[in-house]
This record gives sequence, structure tokens and C-alpha cells, in this order.
Amino acid sequence: MSALAHVTTKTFEHDVLQSQVPVLVDFYADWCGPCRMLSPTLQKLSTEFEGSVKIVKVNVDTEPALANQFHVQSIPMLAVFVGGELVGQASGVVPESSLRTALNELKAAKN
Repeated sequence: MSALAHVTTKTFEHDVLQSQVPVLVDFYADWCGPCRMLSPTLQKLSTEFEGSVKIVKVNVDTEPALANQFHVQSIPMLAVFVGGELVGQASGVVPESSLRTALNELKAAKN
């Protein structure tokens, strides 16, 4: 199991906006307790959905321009991009079952 890819301002367009598959972006910070709670779930789902949905992380402390661009008010914030467009977002620790359902819907819509 590899670590989730970290996206920066320089790589965001290529890794997220130009992705051929839907992308779930986790806006987080290292010091954030709820972010740390969510991380193992995202890692697990990343492995489970590999090839059909991409899950990446953006550290709001090191990438404040991206946090501002997407109006991140609280973390963790999850944002879903399809075809380069922001199509959904949620804040807080989202249950694994809810995330799996959403990712399955994205996967089905892509096929």
C-alpha cells in the first residue's frame, strides 16, 4: 500500500483538473486531529478504487493558494473533481461507508 499522492499548486492542474478519472481531493493539515483520523480510510479507499477514482491530498499549510482558491473554511475538506470541474464537497470526518458509496457512484458514472 503506497502513500496517497500529495498535490501542490504546480501539480494540481495535471494531477486533478486534467485527470482521466474522477479525483477526490483531501484538503488537510498535519496538526489536524480529524484529518489524521480520516487518513487511513482514504488510504484504504485509494487502494480499493485504484484505476477508477484517484484520491490525493493537499496540505493547506504548505499550499494556501489552493486552499483559498477552493474556499477551504474548515478541514478536513473533501472535494470531488470530474473532468476538471468541482462537482461536490464535504467537510469533517465523513464515514467510510458514505465515502465508499460516493466513490462507487463516481466509478459507475465514469463507465
